[in-house]
Amino acid sequence: MKRLYVILALSILIAGCKDKPAEQQPEEKKIVFNPALAEELEKMKEVDQIAAFIPQGEYTKMSSEEWNAFKDSVFTTHQKRIEEIFNEYGFVGYDLAGEEGSDNFWLMVQHSDHDPEFQLKVLKEMEKHMKRGNASHKYYAFLTDRVNLNMGKEQIYGTQFDYNELGQAFPKNMSDTTGIDMRRLRMGLIPIMDRMNEMTISHFIMNQEYFQKQGIKKPILYAKKSQQ
Repeated sequence: MKRLYVILALSILIAGCKDKPAEQQPEEKKIVFNPALAEELEKMKEVDQIAAFIPQGEYTKMSSEEWNAFKDSVFTTHQKRIEEIFNEYGFVGYDLAGEEGSDNFWLMVQHSDHDPEFQLKVLKEMEKHMKRGNASHKYYAFLTDRVNLNMGKEQIYGTQFDYNELGQAFPKNMSDTTGIDMRRLRMGLIPIMDRMNEMTISHFIMNQEYFQKQGIKKPILYAKKSQQ
């Protein structure tokens, strides 16, 4: 009789377990490619690149005050729109706007230096996307350094440069470069010396007239260390 009660109790317990619905895991929201967003970001990038470099074409007619006001207006306006996009979608990854669209979104964040808190917020979300292959490792490194500099910290990857009187590029606010090339390699960046020479050449080309007046006829590059 005792055995009969045990069997009956187990039967009731099993039946109760069958009736109880299994807990459902929340479904991950599927991201759908947004061509309109990708196109908008492309158009924003085109204007951004005009403001990011020295005046060209019709913009050369502007005074320095007008040019600086134009640049500030572009970066400020773009940051406001980028923040709206971020609040709606989060970080714009490859899945949402394609690789180019994602990179264009990053570029506008990179140039939002007047709001480093916003840059930091985007950086934290970008890290999640980067780790699952949905955002650029290289541009994550660039934004990391940009945020650090804007918050008074030293760079990690040496992506942001200043120039000495000879026009040679050097990493801003970076007192210790130990292990930098290994860190750069992990993020898909070329060795720091190669990048410094690239930036030196670019800076010379953009300011060639000035340097020629200083008697500097060509970029003064850093000599690479010989391999042991």
